[in-house]
Amino acid sequence: MSNIKLFESKQIRSVWNEQEEKWYFSVQDVISILTESSDIKQYIKRMLSRDVILKGNWGTICTPVEMIAADGKKRKIQAADAQGLLRIIQSVPSPKSEPFKLWLAKVGAERLEEIENPELATLRTRELYKLKGYADDWIEKRMRSIAIREELTEEWKNRGVKEKLEYAILTAEISKATFGLTPKEYKEIKGLKSQNLRDHMSDLELIFSMLGEASTKEITVNTDTQGFDENKKAAKAGGKIAGDARKQLELKSGKKVVTNQNYLPENKNKKIEE
Repeated sequence: MSNIKLFESKQIRSVWNEQEEKWYFSVQDVISILTESSDIKQYIKRMLSRDVILKGNWGTICTPVEMIAADGKKRKIQAADAQGLLRIIQSVPSPKSEPFKLWLAKVGAERLEEIENPELATLRTRELYKLKGYADDWIEKRMRSIAIREELTEEWKNRGVKEKLEYAILTAEISKATFGLTPKEYKEIKGLKSQNLRDHMSDLELIFSMLGEASTKEITVNTDTQGFDENKKAAKAGGKIAGDARKQLELKSGKKVVTNQNYLPENKNKKIEE
């Protein structure tokens, strides 16, 4: 995100969408930097005439988003999320766009390799966490939490739960019962926006998060829950098991499990307290 928002020392206007939990970037700013065109509107018209597939999907990729204009006033301008923006960049024949295109090719090649050999995805994830400075024992917990999450979402998928919105609702129910906070509220406490919440959890936070989701999965399987409503009840019950355990630990230890600390760059040398 930071590479897109600030390219070659030139700022690209961006807005964080709280509801969708994603960044939107000014298409005009990106194309202006990549092409140095004096007439961006005409350049976009020529680009779309060359790329008929992009033209056919332009209304889906781009959406009017309110941002600060050159005159300092807020206006609705064409914007795209990261995925849409990278698709647009593919159609810009500029040397400056080559680093983005090479990166896309690399990501695509790695994804195909991971489909052929799923173990590669795990190895690359571990390596990425190491490069970010995470301790080995934390990485082991994080990898286990990813596996537990995948097992739970697979059960949801097989039991008639719709992806994205319903997954998010069930996840929020587990989080509320486990920590007394929705994921959004939790991220606010940690000072996070687009970052993955679990990548900023302490050992104990990860452990209780895993307990909540593992308990939910066990209840879901053993009671053969079907559909969203039944799975919502299971999510609350599974989260409550973890929540009760958290409260008992806090009572005995005299210390809260939830912490406002994170692994953001400015804090990377600080150890998150357990």
